[in-house]
Amino acid sequence: MPANETAPPVKKKGRRARLIVLVLVLALVAGLGYGAYWSVDGVRASFPQTTGSLKVPGLTGTVDVKRDAHGIPQLYADNDDDLFRAQGFVHAQDRFWEMDVRRHMTSGRLSEMFGSGQVETDAFLRTLGWRQVAQAEFDTKLSPETKKYLQAYADGVNAYLKGKSGKDLSVEHAALKLSDDYQPEQWSPVDSVAWLKAMAWDLRGNMQDEIDRALMATKLSQAQIDELYPPYPYDRNKPIVEGGKLDGGKYTPQGVTGSGSGTGAGSGSGSGGNTVGGQTSTVTGPIGAPANGPANGLADNVAAQGATVGLRTQLGSLADTLDKIPAILGPNGSGIGSNSWVVSGKYTTTGKPLLANDPHLSPQLPSVWYQMGLHCRAVSAQCQYDVAGYTFSGMPGVVIGHNADIAWGMTNLGADVTDLYLEQVKPEGYVYDNKVLPFTTREEVIKVAGGDSKKITVRTTNNGPLVSDRSEELGTVGSRAPVASSAPDRGDGYAVALRWTALDPGKSMDAVFKLDRAKTFDDFRKAAADFEVPSQNLIYADNKGPNGNIGYQAPGRIPVRGQGDGRMPAPGWDSKYAWKGAKDGNAGYIPQNEMPWDQNPSRGYIVTANQAVVEPGTGAGKYPNLLTTDWGYGARSQRINDLIEAKIKDGGRISTDDMRTMQMDNSSEIAALLTPMLAKIEVSDPGVRAAQKLLDGWNYTQESDSAAAAYFNAVWRNILKLSFGDKMPKELRIEGSCMSVVGNGTGPADDLAKTVRECGTRGSDSAQPDGGDRWFEVVRRLVKDEKSPWWTSPRTVTLPAATNRDELFARAMRDARWELTAKLGKDQSTWSWGRLHQLTLKNQTIGTEGPGFMQWLLNRGPWDVGGGEATVNATGWNASSGYGVTWVPSMRMVVNLNDLDKSRWINLTGASGHAYNAHYTDQTTMWAKGELLEWPFGKDAVDKATVDTLTLKPEGAGS
Repeated sequence: MPANETAPPVKKKGRRARLIVLVLVLALVAGLGYGAYWSVDGVRASFPQTTGSLKVPGLTGTVDVKRDAHGIPQLYADNDDDLFRAQGFVHAQDRFWEMDVRRHMTSGRLSEMFGSGQVETDAFLRTLGWRQVAQAEFDTKLSPETKKYLQAYADGVNAYLKGKSGKDLSVEHAALKLSDDYQPEQWSPVDSVAWLKAMAWDLRGNMQDEIDRALMATKLSQAQIDELYPPYPYDRNKPIVEGGKLDGGKYTPQGVTGSGSGTGAGSGSGSGGNTVGGQTSTVTGPIGAPANGPANGLADNVAAQGATVGLRTQLGSLADTLDKIPAILGPNGSGIGSNSWVVSGKYTTTGKPLLANDPHLSPQLPSVWYQMGLHCRAVSAQCQYDVAGYTFSGMPGVVIGHNADIAWGMTNLGADVTDLYLEQVKPEGYVYDNKVLPFTTREEVIKVAGGDSKKITVRTTNNGPLVSDRSEELGTVGSRAPVASSAPDRGDGYAVALRWTALDPGKSMDAVFKLDRAKTFDDFRKAAADFEVPSQNLIYADNKGPNGNIGYQAPGRIPVRGQGDGRMPAPGWDSKYAWKGAKDGNAGYIPQNEMPWDQNPSRGYIVTANQAVVEPGTGAGKYPNLLTTDWGYGARSQRINDLIEAKIKDGGRISTDDMRTMQMDNSSEIAALLTPMLAKIEVSDPGVRAAQKLLDGWNYTQESDSAAAAYFNAVWRNILKLSFGDKMPKELRIEGSCMSVVGNGTGPADDLAKTVRECGTRGSDSAQPDGGDRWFEVVRRLVKDEKSPWWTSPRTVTLPAATNRDELFARAMRDARWELTAKLGKDQSTWSWGRLHQLTLKNQTIGTEGPGFMQWLLNRGPWDVGGGEATVNATGWNASSGYGVTWVPSMRMVVNLNDLDKSRWINLTGASGHAYNAHYTDQTTMWAKGELLEWPFGKDAVDKATVDTLTLKPEGAGS
């Protein structure tokens, strides 16, 4: 059935939507005429063989592929090379279309598949140079063992591709074959390494906040911006690590005196990080101004108003360019995150640790994850792996999961690993410390399906590539940007460079294999030292000792800055603002030995859910190095802390099913704060009063069938719109949201000012206010001031102006009542949160902007779901754009360290990427209900669960 629309239709900007172009659509339409591949036989032609035997070139022995009733494979081999060769083969069987699109995206070659509509996206990706960095990693950084595994994996993929094309691979490949005689090329090891760059891009940290703050400065005062980016509430929401200390270049957790601390030097070579002194950093002056300069954001006393307008246009263009880059993992904003926690055996029913993880990513079809087991029949020096968990199609190894000895999970650490630099450009180069340096340049040729190739030149400064070269508007970024009076002459304008840790070659691929075979906490920490990008919170559990052990490590490359704190674009012409790991620096990143970690804390559990890692400062129990000032605000993490504490109070213990129940917790922190206030608002309209009564006795949980949750979330959305959204610059408001403003939005509101119509330009994924837990904290702080200027809204044709909090809340309640009447009907008894808050799974190319009948064929849903923004069951939605689900727990797992065969897992979709395969979305309904599948690991348990066995044999083996 069709999905209920929850917002006015707007044109979605780029990202995954722009992977579909006209040539592919026409080919699919033509394919219907041929009747070639939408027939039953045509669709099934690409389904994998799952029984019998197949010969695979390069194998030295047989590999058994045992699939359970959900098509989840467990692989058994006698040596590492055969194991990873088979993994590549099986990944390609189920997911090659996904793999093929990914590698074209990471290398900036989407135009080769989809035509001229992707040239601009390719040009931006070539400018970033993901593929070049991946090649450098493979050539210069990765261990010989890792390179051998990558080659074996690539050989397995290519063994599968041999002799196949078109409909033998997927219905999507069949379409490309018809349109342009497309033939996939061979898989290479670097194709796998480059995937980590896409992962890092989507988890890159606070770049969007950096842009948004600068855009806000064109319309809001610095004091107002600070109100919208409040400090982290350390007094209420606990950080991950408490009470440790950094001394003598080494971090030591509270209560740990030496065990498990040997990790090597990690990725940094310097003597320390940025000192924050216990204070949240704020912007206090124009770009390039001294630290004690005027406290008025980007504009100082000599900055012209026109400069502010120029910056507004230019940074808005940058935001638009970023919106066009495919985000494989999901939106990059304050709401996106993940949950993981681990409980010591002294508080579990099993007597050994339980570990839970659910990364929150974009809903995709197929899911970004692929469940798999990689087993050596006998673990030895020749065959080192016995591991199972979640993998990425296109990359060898297991990313999250467990082996026979340890389990681990991940959430995004959220460190600030990107900075934008304004660069003064001259015809002969760029200015740096009063000298003109030549650009480093390279030429790139973009091949275009059905068209002429395009040549681009990539220019790079010592702060990184010039991203402004890839947009007409960005070509003048900085032309009128407010800067300190000491800045160099702007000439024709400043360009913008991007400094990002992922553009330096690293060893993250080594870390994957080290994690997969780790046996102890020391092994785990040594593996984490190589997990440089993206920077993740890593949690740990093992079953050794009376209660097992639990632990945590914050790895990753975190830059050591000179001046500045990464909250605003920096002056690239001044070496004092350069990262000390830049080409002319020598301090590097924060050394791994200085990064926070923990082992067996006295509280008996560790929670990571994108909250602050550690409280900053220089006093007892505080941390002096700057990781970021833009943490998530801890709503989910503190709720998990509270649930654990409530369960273990008075000697209680936690079971595997308790962990699952916690993952599905739907409680809303903002509802608990605001509902009592809303209940006291005097309303005269009978319809609004009836809706208000829905909140009576509500327990603030967002179940799918809850009418109260539907009404509250509609009120919350309208509160945000009236109090904050309508006061944002147009570049942050949702595209198509129009309002009347005075002049250009920056002039004086005097009697001579003219009113003009101004419409929002931001895409639906990143429009503000998005309603995430930053906005929870904003409202929590402001709600006590009933007469705050934020609680004002102008009069309308039918309503007087709102001049205080209660008047604005009353208007929001009215607007929400009539919004839900339009969406769900007048009868409140039929209202439910799930009818508003729906999940539709879309094929990530044709299913986004293809013809309606193609979307119907390839997409699935909708599912009515519970949960919500910044809840533990984080089915996120952007309050600026509507109620539809924009990110989800992309998988859920609970690992039982007492009996690994009693662990549980689920995926968002299914194992298969082939539409109409039985395992395309066979886990989704269970996922929506909060159910978990059995997760067999030991051979006996796997054999019991096996329904199909495929034997892969060497080429020379008998039939």
